[in-house]
Amino acid sequence: MTILRADAAQLDALADGLADLLVDTVDGGASVGFLAPLDRGEALAWWRERAEGVRQGRQAVWIALRDGRPAGTVGLAFADRPNSRHRAELVKLMVHRDARGQGLGRLLLTTAEEAAAASGITLLHLDTETGSGAERLYGAAGWTRIGAIPDYAADPAGVLRPTSLYYKRPLAHHEAG
Repeated sequence: MTILRADAAQLDALADGLADLLVDTVDGGASVGFLAPLDRGEALAWWRERAEGVRQGRQAVWIALRDGRPAGTVGLAFADRPNSRHRAELVKLMVHRDARGQGLGRLLLTTAEEAAAASGITLLHLDTETGSGAERLYGAAGWTRIGAIPDYAADPAGVLRPTSLYYKRPLAHHEAG
């Protein structure tokens, strides 16, 4: 398994595989902002938009490749206001159903956390569906849950679900402080 921090050209080149990953993630019940069934064309368009965000420096995306195909991904969305440039949002941690249970989610999470720390980010935050497998992963990885918002987002089936909010200070900041 190879993990790469993708530039815009790599995102464009891998867009088909990334679209398949997103469709699989939504079809598998993960609440990542889309309803099932997710149209592959919509998934492809969403990834092409991410390439533009990476090109402009607003986002970073890591892709786990297995046999040249995306098996997982995670991103950071960087704040654009002067008073919030010390923080980033962890977004769209996805692992293909065929690759789950092998530590890939944890590896992607650690990769993003370490990159954030290396770039001077001192605070990460995220939201995830309350009670999901992702929530268990974040708790086990040392993220702090600060609460839940009821009926925050619809799951892939369209049912409103609560969302848990988390934060974490990247490791380099912890070690320095």
